[in-house]
Amino acid sequence: MSLATKTEFKAEAIKPKIGSRVLNTREDLLSGEFAAEIRELLEARGVLVFPQVSFTDEEQVAFTKTLGTFAPERKGGEEVISKITLDARENPMAAEYLKGSLYWHIDGTRNDVPILASLLSCRVPSPRGTGNTGFANTYAAFDDLPDDKKAEYEQYRVVHGPWASLFYYEAEPSLAKLQGYAQIGEQELPLVWKHKSGRKSLVIGCTAAQVVGKSALESAMIIHGLREWATGEEFTYSHEWEVGDLVMWDNTGTMHRAEAYDPTCGRMMHRTKLEGEEPFE
Repeated sequence: MSLATKTEFKAEAIKPKIGSRVLNTREDLLSGEFAAEIRELLEARGVLVFPQVSFTDEEQVAFTKTLGTFAPERKGGEEVISKITLDARENPMAAEYLKGSLYWHIDGTRNDVPILASLLSCRVPSPRGTGNTGFANTYAAFDDLPDDKKAEYEQYRVVHGPWASLFYYEAEPSLAKLQGYAQIGEQELPLVWKHKSGRKSLVIGCTAAQVVGKSALESAMIIHGLREWATGEEFTYSHEWEVGDLVMWDNTGTMHRAEAYDPTCGRMMHRTKLEGEEPFE
C-alpha cells in the first residue's frame, strides 16, 4: 500500500530584507493547502511574487478567498476584480485618483482598519523598463532604526489625508479639486504601528500631512526623512511585470507605488484585496 506524498511549499528569498517568490503550481495555490504558509511568509517578507501563475479573474478571486476575507471594492459587496490603469479610456474616474499611486503610500490611511493585503495580477505590462511596482518594507525599516529614534517616533501621531497626495503631482490644484479630495476624509494615526504580533512598522507615505504638535517644516523633516530611510535599497524591491505574474503585499507592513509609465500604453492590472484584521494602534 503506497502512501500519498505531501506537496512541499516552495519559496525563495528575493532580497535579504524584503520579498519572496512562491514557486508552487497554480493548482497547489488554488487548493488552499498552503494558505497558512503563505500568510506567515507574507508577514515575514512583506511581498510575495507568484511568477506567471496566470490566474483567470475567477481563480484570482478564489485564491484570495483561501487567504482570508475577500474585500469587495464596490457597493453591494460584489466580488469583482478591480481594473487598475491610468488609461482614462478604461477607467475615467479612477485614472485621476490613481495618479497618487505613483508615490509611496499605504492603502486605507483614512480608515480605522486598513486592508490586510492586495493581490495584483498583470494582464498587459507597460514597455520594459517602465511601470514596475515598487515595495518598501516598513517593518524592517523600523527595526533598523537607532533605539533613540525608535523611542522618539513611537511618541508621534500624524494626520493623513488623500488631499495631501494631490500636491505630489499637481503643485497648484484648484480650490474645487482640493475640496473634493478633502471630502474623502482624513485620519490621525500613530507614526509607529504597534501590531498585535508584537512587531512594529512605520505608517508614512504621500498621505501623511503633518505630525501633530510639530510645525510644517518639522513635520516635513520627520515624514520625508523617514520615507527616504524606508525606501533605501536594502528595504525595497521593484517588480518588473510579466504577463501572468501575481504579486501580493502586506499592506500593514509595506508601502508601495507604481513606477512611471505612459498612461496610453495599455498597462492593465487586475486587483483583489483582503479585509483588514487589526486597527492602526
